[in-house]
Amino acid sequence: MFDLTEPPAAGNDLDTLLGALERQRRYIAWKCGGLDAAGLRATLGPSTVTLGGLLKHLAVVEEHTFAVKLFGRDMAAPFDTVDWDGDPDWEWHSATSDPPADLMALWEASVARSRALVAEALAAGGLDYLGVAAWPDGRRASLRRHLIDMIEEYARHVGHADLIRESVDGLVGEDPMDGS
Repeated sequence: MFDLTEPPAAGNDLDTLLGALERQRRYIAWKCGGLDAAGLRATLGPSTVTLGGLLKHLAVVEEHTFAVKLFGRDMAAPFDTVDWDGDPDWEWHSATSDPPADLMALWEASVARSRALVAEALAAGGLDYLGVAAWPDGRRASLRRHLIDMIEEYARHVGHADLIRESVDGLVGEDPMDGS
């Protein structure tokens, strides 16, 4: 089920959602891969967004979405010891001192945990599985909604990654498989 690298041309809802998310994850891995510390710290224009910061931010969002919002569990290390109220942008600025291999490993570990949590939710109720986090009016989001939100989060940041990576070393393209 999780060996999808893109949505199927005419698949079911589950394979389409998982394929879309995996494609976005693959884009981030490609745009952030193979860079040294300077490449992961590069910024573009007046923005402070870096590719390293994006990796760490997406790791946080993976943890928060699937561990906290879906299951009500604590986030994994190192996120479980961060004072988020005192430093709400911790992942963005702390990434500048992290070695590239550590940033990639952190993101990959968060993605792996997310995949396991999604599989757990699918086994417990499928795409209709309701997460534990609730809006003020009591509504809770289904796994389907959490997957859509995660796809949106990645898609937004893939655009940032495209621009930053091109400014670092000229890498362009939409897909590492297309030979660009």
